[in-house]
Amino acid sequence: MQKKILEGLSNRLLSSLSRDQFDLLSPYISTELFDRDDILIEAGDEIENVYFPLSGMLSLLAVLKDGKAIETATVGRDGAVGAMAGLGVYISQVRVVVRFTAQLIKIPASRFRKVAAKSEAIRDLGIKYNENLLSQARITAACNTVHLIEPRFCRWLLRATDQAESDSIYLTQEFLAGTLGVRRTSVTDVARKVQEAGAISYSRGTITVLDRRILERLSCECYATLLEQS
Repeated sequence: MQKKILEGLSNRLLSSLSRDQFDLLSPYISTELFDRDDILIEAGDEIENVYFPLSGMLSLLAVLKDGKAIETATVGRDGAVGAMAGLGVYISQVRVVVRFTAQLIKIPASRFRKVAAKSEAIRDLGIKYNENLLSQARITAACNTVHLIEPRFCRWLLRATDQAESDSIYLTQEFLAGTLGVRRTSVTDVARKVQEAGAISYSRGTITVLDRRILERLSCECYATLLEQS
């Protein structure tokens, strides 16, 4: 049967389902708006809801024993959080935080699990996107290990503005330092250099991309790799 793209549904993962498969989920769908820095899921918690972003960006953080949290992947309109709950009770290995104000489709995990038990397409949706998140985590780990701060900073900005679908995003230096695993002073220095190159403007926590071509040139190859594997 030819796949029908769902009109008006902006989450690309859900819109990849045929109409009959989406209709299995639709009775259990609700939408909710979440603010920046809201914690959706804590590491170690059982997944209670599956989230499909319609806007904004979610950050997946590995939480260390000392309380520090390192970003391993991000999720925008191309994906979901908690979809592996379709295979059974699932304990989250990461903290999930709303990075930019986000409207999310929310489906109770218990309902999602019952539908997935009847639908191979929906089971596969969860498995395949989980592989995407694992791939993101591998690329991010390698990038953080071998590349300098400036190209990593540019790679992250490109990815973030793609998923936020906006050239302007609000980010604190503290958050950027934690994401990149560097000191706040290093973030200030790198942001100044990238701004002087004409790629961005940075004022009072708001970063605006002025020239994506420059930003892509300053970024490492990991941005292109992430695009290829998304």
